[in-house]
Amino acid sequence: MKTISTFHEIHQYVTETHKQLRIVAVNAIDEATKEALRLVVDTHLAEVIHIDDALPERAAEKAVALIRRGDADVLMKGLIGTDILLRAILNKVSGLLPEGQVLTHLSVAEIPTYPKLLFFTDVAVIPYPTQKQRTEQVRYAVNICHKLGIREPRIALIHCAEHGGRQFPFVEGYKDIKLLATQGTFGKCIVDGPLDVKSACSVEALKAKGISSPLNGEADVLVMPDIEAGNAFYKSMTLFAGAHTAGILCGTVCPVIVPSRGDSTEAKYNSILFALACL
Repeated sequence: MKTISTFHEIHQYVTETHKQLRIVAVNAIDEATKEALRLVVDTHLAEVIHIDDALPERAAEKAVALIRRGDADVLMKGLIGTDILLRAILNKVSGLLPEGQVLTHLSVAEIPTYPKLLFFTDVAVIPYPTQKQRTEQVRYAVNICHKLGIREPRIALIHCAEHGGRQFPFVEGYKDIKLLATQGTFGKCIVDGPLDVKSACSVEALKAKGISSPLNGEADVLVMPDIEAGNAFYKSMTLFAGAHTAGILCGTVCPVIVPSRGDSTEAKYNSILFALACL
C-alpha cells in the first residue's frame, strides 16, 4: 500500500477497498451532516442507517446498540449534544469503550503549506492527558498511520520549548514514551520531544535553533500537551491556513465521528472518509 498524503487519496483508498460498510447516523437532521451523508451514498462508499428520535438520549442508545450487535460499522453524531452521545458510548454495561481502553480524539489535516497529512491529538475529549492517556494517544496515532500506509510515522511530543521545567511536570513523561518507542512497544515509528510545532515540522527551524531531532522537521503526528493547545491549533489552521480537516474518536470498538455543529459539509465528509479508511 502506498503512503496516503491527501484526502483525495483517502477517498481513492476507501473506494478501492470497496468494503460493504454501514454508518449509523444519530439525529442527522442538520443540512451539513445530511449533505455529507448524501455524498457518501451517492459515491457508493457506505450504506447509511438513520436513527432519529425526539429524545436524544434514546437515539444515542439505539445507535450504540446497533454497533454492539454488529449491524453497523461507524457511528456518526448529527444534531445531538456530544455529552449525550458520549454518555451512551461510555456506559459500562452497554457502551462502546472496552474496559481499560482510553477514549481520545485524533484529527488529521491537509494543509496547503505542508507536504503530507498532519495528524494531531487531542482537540475534543481529554483536557489534560495523564501519562497513560498520552501513551495511548501515541499508540492509536501510530496504528492509524500504519493503516494509511505511513510505514514509520514520525511522532512529535509537543511543548513550547525543547525542555521542561518544574511548572511543566508532564514533559518528564515524554522520556518514558520515547523509551517505549525505542523498545518497539508501538510498532515501527520514531518518537521525539519535547519539540515545539515549528521545530517538529520544519527542518529550517531545527537548524536555526541549532538542535537535532530524528524527526528532521518532518512530523506526521503532533501529540499536543493539552486540549487548549490542540483546539487552538485546530481552529487556527482552519481559519488562517485554509486547512482541510477530519477527526474521529479512538479507543472505541468502532470509529466514532463527532463533528462540531459549525463544521462544513466538506469537513464532515472528510471525517467520514477518515473513519472508513481506519476500519
